[in-house]
Amino acid sequence: MPKPEAHDSYDPLTPVPQASRIFDGRDAFSLWFSLGIGLLVLQAGALLVPGLSLGVAFAAILVGTGFGTLLLAAAGVVGADTGLSAMGSLRPTLGLRGASIPAILNLVQLTGWGAFEIVVMRESADTLSRQTFGVSAPMLWTVLFGIVATSLAVLGPLSVVRRILRNWGMWLLLAGALWLTWRLLSRHDLMALLQRSGDGSMSFAGAVDLVIAMPLSWLPLIADYTRFGRSSGAMFRGSLAGYLIANVWFYALGASYALIAGGGDALLAALATAGGGIALILILIDETDNAFADIFSAAVSTGTLVSVKIPRLALGYGVLCTVIAMLIPPTSYENFLLLIGSVFAPLFGVLLADHFIVRRRSIDAAAVRIRDGIYWFTAGWHLRGLIAWLVGIATYQAVTNLWPGIGATLPSIAVAVVCYVVLMAGQRPR
Repeated sequence: MPKPEAHDSYDPLTPVPQASRIFDGRDAFSLWFSLGIGLLVLQAGALLVPGLSLGVAFAAILVGTGFGTLLLAAAGVVGADTGLSAMGSLRPTLGLRGASIPAILNLVQLTGWGAFEIVVMRESADTLSRQTFGVSAPMLWTVLFGIVATSLAVLGPLSVVRRILRNWGMWLLLAGALWLTWRLLSRHDLMALLQRSGDGSMSFAGAVDLVIAMPLSWLPLIADYTRFGRSSGAMFRGSLAGYLIANVWFYALGASYALIAGGGDALLAALATAGGGIALILILIDETDNAFADIFSAAVSTGTLVSVKIPRLALGYGVLCTVIAMLIPPTSYENFLLLIGSVFAPLFGVLLADHFIVRRRSIDAAAVRIRDGIYWFTAGWHLRGLIAWLVGIATYQAVTNLWPGIGATLPSIAVAVVCYVVLMAGQRPR
């Protein structure tokens, strides 16, 4: 088998050769189980209560994760089918120049996500060190986690998954998740928690929207990893199962512990004082792979715009995320999640409609970098794809502002899909 690091920085606009695709279903499960578990997911779960009762929150978690993970795994199939990166696979849908718009948006939002991940790790580690040793050193934690995440991004996903996650990383993470779950069930009356009423400050549809935003936030990344998959089916099943289990599990833990603590602000302290410090440390260590994925995919997205080697770009983005983490205060990111959903959810609705319905998974991946080729369209812009995307974004904003109680993500995706299919009716795919 070829050495993984020889293929980690494969050009984002060049299909990965079949001989170089070494990821199997277990690799996909390991990666997406790991990315589905984290401190951000715990804190997102905490946002669901006490607005909803715990039982209703659990239902919203199942519905939102189910829909979101199906879309995520389907986007992963596109990467496995084409061998292209996530932003590269958008070129047949938006045109060579049109795809530069989401690539720029993606590198901006991934830089923000990478910085947020470092901030969350810093705040969590500092909370634990203050409670355990009475020592606070936020700047030291910021630099430490920034170095670790950047090093992983430079190393590349194949090495990270095969050498770290599959061998021992996922098992440490699983041990931490089981420990937190056991402490919850052994120290607290879950039935009593389920009987508490919500205060009505959040609707069920709004909760589903918040939950679905987490898996959808990975839509612009997943093909960067599934392009190394041996088969589309293995990538779909592994990604689906791994992320579904992890996201449901940790959203539920976050909601449960937040209800016990009396709010999300006291979540980390409640977890630590409940004896979950060891589990939190394990999860904190694993959280670096989320920052790694953000930094690496920011580099890959940039690689579709400029001809610079991916490891060099990853190093630059790692430094940038660390510096931003030093400068920004930790804030609520609920609006950040929803803003991302408003842009990328309908975009990938258009992509999935194009790939599965219009083109029926038939793409000339080698043509995505050819000027005046079949994906050049109108001076590099595929107007039908761009129009459908804009209609989806407009739908998201309209539903959010006019009917906030019904949730905007799924309607925006549905409208974008229908709009694109209608616009492409009678047009023979090139």
